[in-house]
Amino acid sequence: MFKRTRSLVCLCVAAALSTPVPTQANSLDLPDIGTTASSTLTIAQEIQYGDAYMRMLRSSQPIVNDPVLNEYIDSLGHRLVANASDVKTPFTFFMIRDRNINAFAFFGGYVALHSGLFLHAQSESELASVVAHEIAHVTQRHLARSMEEQARRSPATMAALVGSLLLAIAAPEAGMAAVTAATAGSIQGQINYTRSNEKEADRFGISTLASAGFDVNAMPRFFGRLADEYRYASKPPPMLLTHPLPEDRVTDSRARAQNYPARRVDPSLDYNLARARIVARYAGIDGKAANDWFERTEKKAAPAVKAAFQYGKALVLLDNKQYQPALEILSKLLQQDPNNRFYIDAISDVYLGLDQAQQAESLLSNALKSAPNNAVLTINYANVLLKQDKNEQAIKVLQRYTHDNPNDINGWSLLSEANIGLGISDEDLAARAEILALKANWNKAIQYYTQASQIAELGSLKQARYDARIDQLMVQRDRFLALQ
Repeated sequence: MFKRTRSLVCLCVAAALSTPVPTQANSLDLPDIGTTASSTLTIAQEIQYGDAYMRMLRSSQPIVNDPVLNEYIDSLGHRLVANASDVKTPFTFFMIRDRNINAFAFFGGYVALHSGLFLHAQSESELASVVAHEIAHVTQRHLARSMEEQARRSPATMAALVGSLLLAIAAPEAGMAAVTAATAGSIQGQINYTRSNEKEADRFGISTLASAGFDVNAMPRFFGRLADEYRYASKPPPMLLTHPLPEDRVTDSRARAQNYPARRVDPSLDYNLARARIVARYAGIDGKAANDWFERTEKKAAPAVKAAFQYGKALVLLDNKQYQPALEILSKLLQQDPNNRFYIDAISDVYLGLDQAQQAESLLSNALKSAPNNAVLTINYANVLLKQDKNEQAIKVLQRYTHDNPNDINGWSLLSEANIGLGISDEDLAARAEILALKANWNKAIQYYTQASQIAELGSLKQARYDARIDQLMVQRDRFLALQ
């Protein structure tokens, strides 16, 4: 699904956003189809595969490690998960920097959103309709069920498919070729089953959307606009290339939405703030183009969300080191909404740019009193401490942060920086080893921990901790390689 190539995830994920849905059923009369596929993969195996794929993605794709955007995406995703049916796995939501309109889900509850999706979705409900659809792919175990269906029709093909998927974990190019060869003889059956998955994901997705308090009409509205915009395009987005959007799907989703009570949903400031941040920093355009977009979009926006476009302009100023005008905008916004973490994050960076680190520290320290251990505030606080060479204090903050957020590369990166500042080589190596492990670079991670153990005092608790972590990483590496 990435750009114009079919990556490992493209071949493994439950397909996103295609095919029509029936018009008669609503959330109360969904068919009891269950979540089969236990004979193919267990939930535990799916989680294991998901973890492996995620580590590979971190090493191969431009994943956005932005604490503010991650918090927004996570909050939106889990609001939907809390209202979904058949949830059997934890969920992880993340964003990939890619202007193409796309989203996908894969084993273990991982849901990826392309940054380009925010540029096309015009409301939070439209974005939520895509996320709800992807959540349904996971809860209904579409990838595992698709594999089971192929096994039922052709055991030989199934064996080849499973083998090639596992091979792809160690050698993606070889695995991709093997998948193509293994499935060439039964492609029509795959397409039909995928369409069945899509119908099911739409049904469950719109039910989740309604239960979570979003506008169910956002789904047909988003799909309809997508279909109209790219109907005659020579190069439609990857989502439409891999998963066509026929007109009857839009019609059927509109009819299904009409089965739910009308609901007026106010425009979301947080969604528009996230969107403005993406335009300013992740859309691949310069500051002038971003400001033009803010000007045009603000004219059509509801009064309740106009602050988001001022925020976007402030980010452009900040990123161009025009700190004083950025401060003027952000100070006004923060005065209106003192606990808004989009604003706090940005203004703390402005203070650093103005060499007013103590002001930033005071702001973040006070904010943490109201929201202790909040990830956005904590990571910003640690960064401000580092900029003031308060490395020991930063390390204490980051040790707790990395314990609570072990999969956040930002925490480990700052922890490495703080230890370098104090000349603590072994802890620097340990922090960098964790980053390598998150990217499935097991051998290098183990090498770094081994070096850290050699530096540490013989027989110390620190050395014992490093050695224990080496053992853990070796087990994880072996499990990962066993997937071949």
